[in-house]
Amino acid sequence: MTNCLRIAGASILLDIKAVPGSSKSQIAGLSENRLRIKIAAAPEDGKANAELRSFLAKTLDCPKKDITLTAGEKSRLKTLALPLTVREKLEKIIANS
Repeated sequence: MTNCLRIAGASILLDIKAVPGSSKSQIAGLSENRLRIKIAAAPEDGKANAELRSFLAKTLDCPKKDITLTAGEKSRLKTLALPLTVREKLEKIIANS
C-alpha cells in the first residue's frame, strides 16, 4: 500500500490534494504522498467537496454515502474515509498514477 492509503478499522483513509476549478474531474497523479485529484467545481459553498465525493464514488463504483470527508473541509489537503471494498480498485488507480 502507498503512503496515501491507511487502513483504519473497517475503512480506508485516503489522503488527497484537491485541485478545484479544473475543466474536468480526474486523477492527476501523486504529489507529496497524496493522490492529486482535479475537481470540476469551484471551491465555494462545499461544491468542490461534493464533486470530489461524486467523482470518487463513480470512479470506484461505490455509493457516495460511503465516502466521508474526515479532514480538510476547507483545505486542499483532505482525508477521506472509504469502504474496504474499494481497496483493490484504489490501489490500481494509485499504481497507474
